[in-house]
Amino acid sequence: MFFDDRLATVLRHRAAGENAARTQYRQLLDLLGNRKYGRDESLVAAAWLRLGALGEMIPAPERARMVAEPGWRFRSPELAAHLAEDEPAVAAAALARAKLTEDDWEALIPRLPVRARGFLRLRRDLPAGALAILDRLGVRDRALPLPPLELDQIVEVDLPDSDETEAGDPPKTSTTDARGSLPREVPAPASISDPKDQKNEISALVERIAQFRREREAASAHSDEYAPLLPLEDAPTRTETAIPGFAFAADAAGRIEWADSRVAPMVVGKRLVAPRRLGDESAPTAIARAFARQQVIEHATMMLEGAPDICGEWIVDAHPRFSRSSGRFHGYVGRFRRPAPVIGPEQRRANEADRIRQLLHELRTPVNAMQGFAEVIQQQLFGPAPNEYRALAANIAGDAARILAGFDELERLAKLEGGSLQPEPGECDLVPIVRTMVEQLAQVLAPRMATLELEAPSHGPVLVSLEQGEAEALAWRLLATLAGACSAGEVLTISIALDGDQAVLDCGLPGQLIAEDDIFSARTRPATGGLSAGLFGAGFSLRLARAEAQAAGGKLVHEEDRVRLSLPHLTASDGLPSDEPVTRSRKGLAQS
Repeated sequence: MFFDDRLATVLRHRAAGENAARTQYRQLLDLLGNRKYGRDESLVAAAWLRLGALGEMIPAPERARMVAEPGWRFRSPELAAHLAEDEPAVAAAALARAKLTEDDWEALIPRLPVRARGFLRLRRDLPAGALAILDRLGVRDRALPLPPLELDQIVEVDLPDSDETEAGDPPKTSTTDARGSLPREVPAPASISDPKDQKNEISALVERIAQFRREREAASAHSDEYAPLLPLEDAPTRTETAIPGFAFAADAAGRIEWADSRVAPMVVGKRLVAPRRLGDESAPTAIARAFARQQVIEHATMMLEGAPDICGEWIVDAHPRFSRSSGRFHGYVGRFRRPAPVIGPEQRRANEADRIRQLLHELRTPVNAMQGFAEVIQQQLFGPAPNEYRALAANIAGDAARILAGFDELERLAKLEGGSLQPEPGECDLVPIVRTMVEQLAQVLAPRMATLELEAPSHGPVLVSLEQGEAEALAWRLLATLAGACSAGEVLTISIALDGDQAVLDCGLPGQLIAEDDIFSARTRPATGGLSAGLFGAGFSLRLARAEAQAAGGKLVHEEDRVRLSLPHLTASDGLPSDEPVTRSRKGLAQS
């Protein structure tokens, strides 16, 4: 099912008669009782209104019977809350029928009416969290405990036949005590005028009440199980950040005259601006300057002293208030809030990278869908398609692939700058990698009479601490981006040298990039279709190459008309620590 239009289909028909109203009521119960009843909020709101209108047409006993039917799914806490507001019979049937998770019960029970909470005590399958909330709200079994039963009070009674019972003796029945399997004598309902039976019943009731009180007092002596706690959550630990903020109102003198109820006893009477003393030459605070001019207070810092919950630094935002008739200044209304925690640059970059990854995850879904449908049409998987449509589908599939490649580069850059991605460790020779790529790029640049000239070092291999694939990707990203920006007849010189413990790849910049103030922000596009600087241009590709170099322990810098890539250099002792790696490394260098 691609589109769930069941709710729209039900609402499209009007319940003209009683039978139609009952049928539609059952259908709405089934659809709204399931969690997945659609994403159209206006359609869902219309369904709730229709359910309420049908409830007024159908008698409560019939609605309770339909709710109690086992043939539909009842997994929605919203429906349970809606039916709990109905008649007692419907509410009892709904709360006995609902099959909710523990989290749903914990969120639903505080929202239920007081009379509806008692119905839940009749259920024996509630999770522990729901039972704990009921205990905190003081909802318990209504039945009083039975009095203790002594063995000498048990009397065996034979039930006489109906024809042997005398008219003056009321029949007696034998039942089983709730605390065990021993039968006890229970007199059958007698005439109201029998004072002896009335006295026995009252005595038993008084004894049961006394027993209930004794058990309750004994339990409360060891725990607070029977004491309802409000609010339902555990009391927060008193720290400086226990109260994140509160609203307030101050009079014309700057004294707080009203605040939220939870902090009112701690802040009412405090001043926004302390009175200045004679000889005080200190600069007035931002709040004092705004207060003197009766202006808006924005992001002003203020220290409060007193109870631990309010003690510390606060940020104040407030607006002045004036009389409507005379325009007289009456004070301020606003809010205190705690300052945001100080986030370092590394954490800020990590947060930004995480937001970018989440955004890319959301964007990949529709692009993947478009690519999949385009490939279905282009490959004629579901039937023949005209060649024109197949050509258009192939173009769409190619564009989607390029977009996804751009998303991959964005995600890689976000991870590298956020520190959550590190290049694969290893070792490789930089010289043959660059030489191979220069030869490949020269064939593409030949029609434009442009070329790349490599000045390789005369000494042995230049080993860098990068895995072969990582080094090839980094070198290709840098060289292909520079080659794509070359104009006709340009010649770029490339050199590889050693500078201390760094292997340096130095390359000239093409004229288009030399004219840029910051090559890492350039939007230069390749002049030929054979080369691609990526979806976002040359600047982004160079920025990604710089992030890859930094993650590998090197750097990529711009110096006048050249760009320098530095990577950690491995000496022979560093790159070949043992006999076995020596053999593999020499073999790999010989093959290259």
